[in-house]
Amino acid sequence: MKFGVVVFPGSNCDRDMYDALVHDLKQECVMLWHKDSDLSQFTTEDCIVLPGGFSYGDYLRTGAIARFSPIMQSVIDFAKRGGKVLGVCNGFQILCESHLLPGVLLRNNNQKYICKNVFVKDADENVYNIPIAHGEGRYYADDATLNKLEANGQVLLHYCDAEGNVTPESNHNGSTRNIAGICNEGRNVFGMMPHPERACSSVLGNTDGRKVFKLLFQLVLEEAVAAV
Repeated sequence: MKFGVVVFPGSNCDRDMYDALVHDLKQECVMLWHKDSDLSQFTTEDCIVLPGGFSYGDYLRTGAIARFSPIMQSVIDFAKRGGKVLGVCNGFQILCESHLLPGVLLRNNNQKYICKNVFVKDADENVYNIPIAHGEGRYYADDATLNKLEANGQVLLHYCDAEGNVTPESNHNGSTRNIAGICNEGRNVFGMMPHPERACSSVLGNTDGRKVFKLLFQLVLEEAVAAV
């Protein structure tokens, strides 16, 4: 799998993502400037990554201006053809603004920027310790959308405590139903607020991010097998 990391004005986790993919996960990766629109070097087996940061200074709404960058129409077309797309933090916000994922990301319920390590768990009850760093990370969707996400197994990660309990106290930004990450119905577009790329190096004392990437890779593999 080849990765392309998009750089928007205001991206500040693009190099973190590149470093984690190349040096920690040993994947092929290239940087993509937001004004470029040519994704012909990528096949639908590859993955475009929208990293974290403050694209366009988070003016209007987070991700609202980046959604109209030249590269985004190509990313949307790529996703519609079955190409893999991952959005982390600001990237998740851009995916929602682009309607590649349902719902919106609202200001944290405490109205403050949060930067800390938190616990999240996947559908198999595996718990990961992953950093978050956002001011508008409160996932919201209406009940019909939320019920559909849960029924289809599209909720990838929930905020939880160290034992895996999903509690109000472990929901640091107030996300609806403790949701930390989701995917689309086709299971080729993924969005999450936690930063797995910041937890991939043993030098940083945390490699749980590698497990989260492995989870995503496994989901992609399962979808590819199901499509055969």
